[in-house]
Amino acid sequence: MRIAVCVSGGGTNLQAIIDKINSGEIHNTEIAVVISNNKNAYALERAAKAGIEGVCISPKDYESREAFNKSFLEKLNSYNVDLVVLAGFLVVIPEEMIRQYRNRIINIHPSLIPSFCGTGFYGLKVHEGVLERGVKVTGATCHFVDEGTDTGPIILQKAVDVMEDDTPETLQRRVMEQAEWIIMPRAIDLIARGCVSVVDGKTKIIEK
Repeated sequence: MRIAVCVSGGGTNLQAIIDKINSGEIHNTEIAVVISNNKNAYALERAAKAGIEGVCISPKDYESREAFNKSFLEKLNSYNVDLVVLAGFLVVIPEEMIRQYRNRIINIHPSLIPSFCGTGFYGLKVHEGVLERGVKVTGATCHFVDEGTDTGPIILQKAVDVMEDDTPETLQRRVMEQAEWIIMPRAIDLIARGCVSVVDGKTKIIEK
């Protein structure tokens, strides 16, 4: 299975995917390309170190969002990927791309959807919301992408305890280490092995 990984920042989830492909925990999968909207993203360096092609496509370089969306989709299609992995990609996905890649785009979100998700909940804002509300358990969700914000079929979730002395930064780190870096590679492996299907808007996972 050929995958494209789309990132905007440091690429810690990308690194988790690279490491688990190399260790054999993700089966039958190769990263065909890493795409970033930020030319300074450290994720592009991670890709280069792993011998993976990295490209930058930024909305800032286009006269309109429509022009960017068209170019972005053309570039993605040129790699003939089976799955698109959004690993901290802070760009709104074009609807045409969602249609073309129905149930073939996955995203990682740092909360237990449907809590602390949707418009405005990204990055540290998610963890700030968790701490403000005083919940005792948070986590991460890996889901397919549809036309809504964090509304696609859920593939995997993993819970993480919230500590009384947490800051948004410490909680963000624990959610990444204990949930994100585990369930996103696992979801990719399940998809690569043909274990995931979507029925009536919900996923079914049958281990093979």
